[in-house]
Amino acid sequence: MSAGTSDLKGRLTDGLYGLGWGAVKRLPEPTAARLFRTIADQVWKRRGKSVLRLESNLARVVPDASPERLAELSRAGMRSYMRYWMESFRLPTWSPERIKAGIDVADVHHLTEGLDAGKGVIVALPHLANWDLAGAWVTTDLKVPFTTVAERLEPATLYDRFVAYREGLGMEVLPHSGGAAFGTLARRLRAGGLVCLVADRDLSASGVEVSFFGATARMPAGPALLAQQTGARLLPVTLWYDGPVMRGRIHPAVDVPREGTRVEKAAAMTQAMADAFAGGIAEHPEDWHMLQRLWLDDLDPRGEPT
Repeated sequence: MSAGTSDLKGRLTDGLYGLGWGAVKRLPEPTAARLFRTIADQVWKRRGKSVLRLESNLARVVPDASPERLAELSRAGMRSYMRYWMESFRLPTWSPERIKAGIDVADVHHLTEGLDAGKGVIVALPHLANWDLAGAWVTTDLKVPFTTVAERLEPATLYDRFVAYREGLGMEVLPHSGGAAFGTLARRLRAGGLVCLVADRDLSASGVEVSFFGATARMPAGPALLAQQTGARLLPVTLWYDGPVMRGRIHPAVDVPREGTRVEKAAAMTQAMADAFAGGIAEHPEDWHMLQRLWLDDLDPRGEPT
């Protein structure tokens, strides 16, 4: 692809996201929901690369599913994924009351007790349902600010849109690349703050290998290393859609092992985090928005996504 073509594609992508945030939030909510279900169904019917990858990933989660069941799950998965985008485009206009009405989280005491302890809390989530809505609930209903990390997107204007969107919801957003994020996150935690990280897919190709639905995947070591270094509590969280409401569960803390090297402790903690994720994904596979390669035997020979 030439530089000019790439630039044009980037401008078009940025423009489409800008249109989404500008136009979709002005639609009546039932109209927006119908529109995004229609888009999801059309994308699913085309059987493109993302749909096929989603279906392949779901086959690992539900290994005894028939082809018909996998097709049903992937269709429901695309509807769930498009619901995430519909809600995300509209979230900046939602009142605190609307946000609170749209989410119900169980075992919140794990989070509030961790924050009250004053040593910081790390919330780690997989790509389930709408993690941005969960974040908006934390900042508006619990009234707790937090720091997160975002993957740098191309073009830069698109990344800037995402940062502005999430900052508008009350989040502090750090770039994933550049190497400075870990130190900033550690400082926030030592000050007793909250850090929220989507952590079911390693973006650095240097994460921790875990057993995940019977095969080896790689997940980021950052949550476990931050917990070790700062004494913060590490809490896995899983989310799912239940009709018009999104539900969530805050799981018990992942403890730092008493014995082992730093690397060994991180490996054990990341496996425990992965196990919590797997439980939530197995219960609600249609809400897992993993449209990329994840397991090592699905990656190219260099261990990188293709």
